[in-house]
Amino acid sequence: MIRLMLREARARRNEVTEPVETVFIGGGTPSLLPPALFTGLVRGLRDCFPLDQVEEWTCEANPGTVTEEWLDAASAAGVNRLSLGVQAWQPALLQMLGRIHTPEEASQAVRMARKHGFRNLNLDLIFGLPGQSVTQWKETLDAAIALSPEHISAYGLIPEEGTPLYSDLEAGRLVLPDPDVERAMYDLALSRLDEAGFRQYEISNFARDGFACRHNIGYWTQKPYLGLGVASASMQVLRSGKSGMFCRRKTSTESPETYRQAVLEGNAEEGWENVGPAEARFETLMLGLRMNEGVSEAAFQALHGIPMEDCYGPKMHELEEKGLLRHDGGRWRLTRRGMDIQNSVLVELMD
Repeated sequence: MIRLMLREARARRNEVTEPVETVFIGGGTPSLLPPALFTGLVRGLRDCFPLDQVEEWTCEANPGTVTEEWLDAASAAGVNRLSLGVQAWQPALLQMLGRIHTPEEASQAVRMARKHGFRNLNLDLIFGLPGQSVTQWKETLDAAIALSPEHISAYGLIPEEGTPLYSDLEAGRLVLPDPDVERAMYDLALSRLDEAGFRQYEISNFARDGFACRHNIGYWTQKPYLGLGVASASMQVLRSGKSGMFCRRKTSTESPETYRQAVLEGNAEEGWENVGPAEARFETLMLGLRMNEGVSEAAFQALHGIPMEDCYGPKMHELEEKGLLRHDGGRWRLTRRGMDIQNSVLVELMD
């Protein structure tokens, strides 16, 4: 699969026309790769793309598969940000999620990462799990905070179709917490992480000063990105400004065999979908309103060649009167109540 990804990278190298600022290696479990293979992947990427100016290089890792040798290889390759999938602090919940690590291994992975020079660590956590109590969620938050990471992601569970967890929920073998309980968990995350010095900058993401994830902010502000490998996503901005924003995007197949065939047959660049001005405008709102900073009116007009007021003014002012949006400093932001029902707010803003 590594050879296929590098072959795809060589075929698509002309899509990258500017120095790359961030790299994110994720998807499956990169920490499962033997160190030599991981090193070969990074060397191959460096041969294809201008990576000398990368400031943030993130790699996901499973606490149960992290080794001293792999951390050595990742650090030497240029990875400077590690994202550990901790998820929960209770063995029974980890087992229910199909995770292979223990809470003790999560702690050990953090200690090992520090030993190998990583000074930018993210811990992924999940709330709203079947059988999870508010007390257990507090234990998970407190344990994560005690590990002193620079960044914490706290996601509400979204069951993925086709997974054992999804099947168990459909069959009634597992039951999700009551919505009020899940809301209490989210409120607890907001208060507890704020007390611990983590600033919320996006609905599910919290960071100490200077450690917000630049790669993800790029997604939310519609910077172009190139994805390689199975189920990867790519987006290109074809034009923006006075005539409107025109983009194209694609998501690669989730089938490893179909991906292999596409790369070997030279079809890795196919499957693009065009995004017109109206859809691009709405995506600016949809993605920007996820962030605490919201959407800049000046940036919106620079991208789309039209004021936000002309596109969404009446709807935004109506939502402002309802206490769901606020307008200040040339930006539109969701209020705390608006964040709770973000999807409903976006439905109201649709063209």
